[in-house]
Amino acid sequence: MPLRISLKAGERLIVGGAVVRNGQSRADLLIENDVPILRAREVMSLDEATSPCRRIYFAIQLMYVDPDRLVEHQQLYWQMVREVIAASPSTNALLTDISTRISDGQYYPALKLGRKLIAYEEELISHAESSA
Repeated sequence: MPLRISLKAGERLIVGGAVVRNGQSRADLLIENDVPILRAREVMSLDEATSPCRRIYFAIQLMYVDPDRLVEHQQLYWQMVREVIAASPSTNALLTDISTRISDGQYYPALKLGRKLIAYEEELISHAESSA
């Protein structure tokens, strides 16, 4: 069954590594094969990867859309995971869930969990700032 994506005018998405921008009116796309797809709101630029957990998300995103350099992206991911767990052991359970998805090649579900990791990181930072 194809995946139906409705795009607003001017909305962007990544389809199989290509950036696609909709024209001036609303459009529906039907994606009929298995290919990486990210809407603009799910895409993180390198400039936005400003914290350890955001950099983890960015590495997962690269694994998903750039399979030709998968090993390089995975090495970066594991390095950052070790650093985050060392600095904040309370992230271990969530990072284990993310890592399981990655090991299974389920990069999009790993990205969804990555957004939860970023929210948790922001909560930790907020709590630390309010305690200081």
